[in-house]
Amino acid sequence: MAISAPADKRFRRARVKPVRKRNRRGLGWRAFQVGLLLAGIGYAGYRTAVLVEHAAILHIDRIVVSGNARLTTGEVVALLDGLKGRNILTADLAEWRLRLLTSSWVRDATFRRMLPATVEVDITERHPLGIGRIDDDLYLVDSDGVVIDEYGPAYGDVDLPLIRGFVGSDRPDSRDVNAPRAALAARMLSALSRRDMAARVSEVDVSDRNNAAVILEGDTALIKLGRERFSERLQSYLELASSLRERVPDIDYVDLRFDERVYVRAVDAASRP
Repeated sequence: MAISAPADKRFRRARVKPVRKRNRRGLGWRAFQVGLLLAGIGYAGYRTAVLVEHAAILHIDRIVVSGNARLTTGEVVALLDGLKGRNILTADLAEWRLRLLTSSWVRDATFRRMLPATVEVDITERHPLGIGRIDDDLYLVDSDGVVIDEYGPAYGDVDLPLIRGFVGSDRPDSRDVNAPRAALAARMLSALSRRDMAARVSEVDVSDRNNAAVILEGDTALIKLGRERFSERLQSYLELASSLRERVPDIDYVDLRFDERVYVRAVDAASRP
């Protein structure tokens, strides 16, 4: 005899909704739409860039120069030949700055874009420290030892001391400006200018980079000042000059490096073997 067991309600089959199959055709269409949108945006950006690049209002038509004294504005603009007409937004101003720095008179330069079509150029020029002799020629040299230009009639308005010993190294044939010697000359002249003495200096000798020496206008004596206290030592010479001349009429040099003593050498003594 068949016995039927009662169904246990605890084991009823859960009602599960069947998973719908993804519509691959719909996903493909959406991807196509997104791609089309991105392509449209990209093309719009490209067209905008093209329009900006060729917009006449953004083409550089004016270069304003400031900070220049020795270089004329025309000379600066000539060094930047080709910058006018370029797009102000895309012009590589760093490259044009490097071109401007090829001028020995330009120490530094700053470029600024002024929309819609102006570029401002602020020049920092080199200032010659003195007139240095290299071989048989004379050159304007700055405090960094940079040779600016050959000295000639074009610089007749430049009133600077002749500086000896600028050039020199361990090689006797060297034509390089010695930076430590240039720095010593710059420090000394700067110190003397604060006491209104620099204008009296006719020549500077830094052949010994540990001992700066000067010759004053209207004087023939070489005055050795060392590496420090330049103005105080030169002032002491000016106060003693008359009495020194009474004792030694023809002075070769005066050594003031030893503050409590003054050493004087006569020309006759210097010429002795």
